[in-house]
Amino acid sequence: MARLPAVTRPTTASEPVAPVVPAAPRVVDPVTARGPSFARGLWRIAHAGASGGNRVELLRNGPRTFDTMIAAIDGAKRAILLENYMILDDAVGRRFSESLIAAARRDVRVQLIADWIGSRETPRAFWRGLRNEGVDLRIFNRPGLTPWLGLLPRDHRKVLVVDDAVGVTGGIGLGEVWSGGMTRRKSAPWRDTAVRIEGPAAQDMTQAFEAMWRRAGGEREPRRRRRYLVSPTHGVDIDPEIEPGAVVGIVEGEPLRYRVGRAFQFQAVSAQQRIWIASAYFVPSLPEIEALAGAARDGVDVRVLVPSKSDHPWVRRLTRRAYRRLLRNGVRIWEWRGVMMHAKTSVVDNRWVRVGSTDFNPLGVSINYELDALIEDRELGQQASEMFQDDLGNSDEIRERDVVGESGAWGM
Repeated sequence: MARLPAVTRPTTASEPVAPVVPAAPRVVDPVTARGPSFARGLWRIAHAGASGGNRVELLRNGPRTFDTMIAAIDGAKRAILLENYMILDDAVGRRFSESLIAAARRDVRVQLIADWIGSRETPRAFWRGLRNEGVDLRIFNRPGLTPWLGLLPRDHRKVLVVDDAVGVTGGIGLGEVWSGGMTRRKSAPWRDTAVRIEGPAAQDMTQAFEAMWRRAGGEREPRRRRRYLVSPTHGVDIDPEIEPGAVVGIVEGEPLRYRVGRAFQFQAVSAQQRIWIASAYFVPSLPEIEALAGAARDGVDVRVLVPSKSDHPWVRRLTRRAYRRLLRNGVRIWEWRGVMMHAKTSVVDNRWVRVGSTDFNPLGVSINYELDALIEDRELGQQASEMFQDDLGNSDEIRERDVVGESGAWGM
């Protein structure tokens, strides 16, 4: 094909011909750019619709989170959607039971999902009292003649949505261990984190709850959802100048979807300064170890906070098997000195914050039903960074010499 001749501007003899220099294109990092690319990237990699114009509040520990949740329940006008892996018949569980019953009596629709394994110690009389007062209750995945005999997967989510307008999610179950002062022994509350989200993202949390409600009732999911042909719940082209506030993506962890893991890699690729992670049950896969180690070798400040004591001691033994490789590559690790560090959070570059129910282990990333909020907001990112640094003040840093002799599949 013949090339078209160049188009030139007519000139006079006295006018020199200046070379035409094309304007340099505006370079926008497709990963780190705020707004449209964050939302679109999250949709592509984790099937999570993102919305702008949200107001997000960081909640530290159980007592403050419980007060926030109860206030939302008590103010509900139309609907309360509550889903939690662990709902116990103790002072905390009864407090929520009373608020839910009061809401049902004033004709608010109340739907409640509890996981059978997580709430297995809760007596039937507790559930019967809720049902008798008008609370619509479903228990997820009772043991039976089902795949994995009903032992897997679990509904590990912790979600509250009120009137499609306000949502709360994080790692906090509804039990006294998160408030301290248990009846059997006096104890400090477990360290944990949640977020209160007000705005369009609450609608995404509603959709996630409704899908889980169908699963808990043994209903088949709509065909278009199963085939993942549904479009994002909100437009992916979010202009933060028009929609001020936090951009929030709700990531639904589902068996064998690996969405939270991919979203984490999305954040790890974006990181330029820091990746700070708190994980209660940290048993990372080899790709996750390589992502953290690679970021640390590239000069990113990578820090991991885990508990020094655990309600599942065998998990801690598995966690320590990953220490050596991470430490050798420049990742810094701290162990929480308190009773139990149960948070599942991450902060990237003081800009992206993840708060939810997912731990970095095979159950959390690839098997259980989980829910995480990925938030882009610099003010919240600064608050989350300060909270993380405060936690490190109550933790001990682990050095490579501390793990001499410990090895395993990732200990090379």
